Amino acid sequence: MKQEEKSGDKFEKLVQIMETLRSDKGCPWDKEQDERSITNYFLEEVYEAVEAISAEDSKALAEELGDVLMEVVFLAQIYKEKKKFSIAEVLDGINQKMIRRHPHVFGPRRKETSREVVAEWIRGKLEEKERESLFDRFPNSTPSLLAAFQIGLSVSRYGFDWNQPQEALQKVKEEVAELERVIDAQDKAELSREMGDVFFSLVNVSRLLSINPEIALRQANRKFIKRFKHIEKKLKEKKIDLDQASLEEMDKIWEEAKDKIK
Repeated sequence: MKQEEKSGDKFEKLVQIMETLRSDKGCPWDKEQDERSITNYFLEEVYEAVEAISAEDSKALAEELGDVLMEVVFLAQIYKEKKKFSIAEVLDGINQKMIRRHPHVFGPRRKETSREVVAEWIRGKLEEKERESLFDRFPNSTPSLLAAFQIGLSVSRYGFDWNQPQEALQKVKEEVAELERVIDAQDKAELSREMGDVFFSLVNVSRLLSINPEIALRQANRKFIKRFKHIEKKLKEKKIDLDQASLEEMDKIWEEAKDKIK
């Protein structure tokens, strides 16, 4: 039996498991869920999969991808019960779309470069969804950091971009100078605009360095937490409450943590 057929059987088993869990004789918790509650779990599983990719942990990623797949099947089951669509229709749709969007592979038109492929993909997407702008595809729920990355990526495909990361970094310096200029004015609206410009410029530098800013910031958050936990641990060993520790004492331990936690 081919591997594809084995995978298909396993996928069908997952679909059947979810149908059972949502049935009258199924799990009380699973039966109570709706599309809104599952959305939260869906996002959580996607981020955990991204975390596993960042950590280069293939074993964890295999598990997390299973969780993501389960949430997809869960949502499809909910909408099947609403008589909106089934998982089979979801699969039909994506299969047809992948073939339709790759005429250079499944059709007579050939493309020589990835840039040509991307341009063709975007044209097809705009036509199919009757969109007038590249940016009509961005939902309001997209995290701002990720949206900024995708915005820059979208226009860069048409040459609207800096040639080098250093050029984008110079723009960051200009925006930081603008922010410094308005800080003393204490105009919240202007400060917010300038702060946004700094963030957007930094995202472009990150993109030109082929670094996803969302992932980079998650890594920075994780590093900060680990280092601060080191401060908490050392203060506890000294029997000093966190709210009683001086800034100088915490700074000293922080420097120790920097040497230990990269």
